[in-house]
Amino acid sequence: MTKHWRIKTPNPQQQVEFSNALNIHPIVAQLLINRRVNSIAEAESFLEGSLAQLHDPFLLKDMEKAVTRIRQAQAKEELVLIFGDYDVDGVTSSVLLRGVLTRLGIPVINYIPHRMEEGYGLNQGIVQICKDKGVSLLMTVDCGISAFEEVKALNQGGVDVIIFDHHEPGNSLPAAVAVVDPKRSDCPYPFKSLAAVGLIAKLSQALTGQILEDDLDLVAIGTIADVAELRGENRIFVKHGLPKISETKNHGLQALLEVAKIKGKKFQPSYVGFIIGPRINATGRMGSAIQSLDLLLSVNPGQALALAQQLEEHNSLRQKTQREIVEEALSMVEREVNFKEHKVIVLNRAGWHKGVLGIVASKIMEKYYRPTIVISTQDGVGTGSARSIEGFHIYDALHHCRNHLENYGGHKRAAGLTLKENNIEFFRDSINQRANDILQTNDLIPSLELDMEIPLSLINLSLLNAVNLLEPYGEGNPSAVFCSRQLTVKSPAQVLGKDTLKFLVTDGQVNLTAVGFGMGRFRDLVNSGNRIDLAYSLAIDDWNKEPTVTLKLKDLKESAL
Repeated sequence: MTKHWRIKTPNPQQQVEFSNALNIHPIVAQLLINRRVNSIAEAESFLEGSLAQLHDPFLLKDMEKAVTRIRQAQAKEELVLIFGDYDVDGVTSSVLLRGVLTRLGIPVINYIPHRMEEGYGLNQGIVQICKDKGVSLLMTVDCGISAFEEVKALNQGGVDVIIFDHHEPGNSLPAAVAVVDPKRSDCPYPFKSLAAVGLIAKLSQALTGQILEDDLDLVAIGTIADVAELRGENRIFVKHGLPKISETKNHGLQALLEVAKIKGKKFQPSYVGFIIGPRINATGRMGSAIQSLDLLLSVNPGQALALAQQLEEHNSLRQKTQREIVEEALSMVEREVNFKEHKVIVLNRAGWHKGVLGIVASKIMEKYYRPTIVISTQDGVGTGSARSIEGFHIYDALHHCRNHLENYGGHKRAAGLTLKENNIEFFRDSINQRANDILQTNDLIPSLELDMEIPLSLINLSLLNAVNLLEPYGEGNPSAVFCSRQLTVKSPAQVLGKDTLKFLVTDGQVNLTAVGFGMGRFRDLVNSGNRIDLAYSLAIDDWNKEPTVTLKLKDLKESAL
């Protein structure tokens, strides 16, 4: 699909200011400006990313109340139940909190709900579990901010509740002893985008007076997997946590690295998103996340390896299930969707596995660049996941169609919903009416955000090293994307494994290799002597003894005359 290239507006004056004050390359200065870094002090802080820059944890509203209640549990040796979510952020948060409390000598049990049988968040069944186990304090991680009735029931059962959540709260809060959520309107905390695992790191800091660096492996994994913005404290946690993953002391994580065949490699953020995260998530998607929790809590290397292999099997099953549903869904789109009338793709089928609906919706959305909702029906009820494009706030759209829904929740780009099966057609019409009011034809053309246009002759290892001062890359801090125009193809294109396009390109001064993963479709444009425009990131090729810079393609076009 053709993409619209949007190059960010340069700011030459601020470039010079940043470059001179911080002794950095002008291109790096512009990259910082593009990432909304607005002052020299902010730029210096961004580049340094020191643990000493972390904020006082007691600036978080109710942190002091949480610490006081935990100290009370410590003094009385109360049994604490940690209730976590079934995704990577919830699992890593649960493991980290257990470690924090155990070091204080507090007895702990963990609970993670079954995605299919119990759904997201606290449920009424936990009240009886607390009573049976003798629990007097329950702590939530990555959930709880909207659990009004459940917290009330726990209180009535003699159980105090402390909530650690990072989701958007409503106008009121559950009646817990403490509700620690940086997104509370009355919370003065300077950084609002912490993942749940980051909040537990702040709790650890509040209880001990320091951040325990050995915990930062889990903090980095949970933060990246939750697609939290890699700015501020998240960037600091990930910058210091990534190197800790390769040398982790966690037996479960060691086993996971081994089974995933990345043990001993320099750890990249993409390894979390594409290798570690999906494996931890797989058990929660296909059944119960307890296996992932047990893996990361394991103190026995042999047991850890066995559990890691089980996660690998779950992930393979998840991939197979996902492929089958994606294939079926793509076929349905081609048969059933009228793109002239439907700006939102709504697909439904009985029995689709609920654990992979979000991934399927993402795949469909990426292929057709339209908001996509995938619904699985059973016993007259549909459960759906939605993914959206820039310019169409999917949560707001669901709110607009709420008369057709039983329940819904989410944010700008992703959401979940339930509805009666006989309301699906009404819902499809309603949300497409909403899309017709909001989306123009141009909104349905994907855009590629470019940092700068630069001549190819500027590119060398020195520039690559300078640009990589902005690592680690991720949400809110993407790898830099440049473009160069009127380049000449120097060698015939090769199409390698996995539809990878590879060729040599020149501007008359330097020759560089360009590699485009999954871009074999562009082969006809890349004939020797052709003039092309490239959009790319910089990467290093150290396959041979002498490392060289390669262009990692994002898009390419035939040059205009």
